Amino acid sequence: MLDEARTMLRQAVAGVPADGWSRPTPCQAWTVSQVLQHAALDQQVWSAVVAGTEPPGEDPFAPSGQLGPEPAVYVEQALASSAHPWTVIGKDAGPVPTPLPQGAMEPAAAAGAAALDAAIHAWDIAVATGQKSPLTTELARSLTPVAQAIVEPLRAYGAYAAALERQTGADEAAVLVAYLGRQPAWTA
Repeated sequence: MLDEARTMLRQAVAGVPADGWSRPTPCQAWTVSQVLQHAALDQQVWSAVVAGTEPPGEDPFAPSGQLGPEPAVYVEQALASSAHPWTVIGKDAGPVPTPLPQGAMEPAAAAGAAALDAAIHAWDIAVATGQKSPLTTELARSLTPVAQAIVEPLRAYGAYAAALERQTGADEAAVLVAYLGRQPAWTA
């Protein structure tokens, strides 16, 4: 799940047109470059907390949007540098620390939470730049219980907007996006 979500983030970034970095996103106060920076920093924070190392010095919730000349390189470096701790944690390792207010979680739940973050921000970037939604029905189905387990306390911190009403006939991806406070049919 985490690998798939991180791949979605890479693909969404690869699909951003040259003039797309300053476009608005479903994250109302942030541009595409700020959402990417937030998502990349979040993955690094998750990795550092799980590994028990020092997180990056930048605040993921105050992204400057300064990615350097190559945004694809920026995200790749962040994802590559944050992958290792996830590969050394066994399924039966017991709870691992997380950056969430809920604290320690079982490894699969923690990886799911990190995947949720990468996946929803891949969606944000994709829809903000006119790409097709990268969120598959299967991944949405896997991420929905994760979202239901972690999102409510995070709304109080402003990490997610209030859940939107479920639309009749909506697919699982649209239901997840709405639960996370985003309009499934959002366009810039």
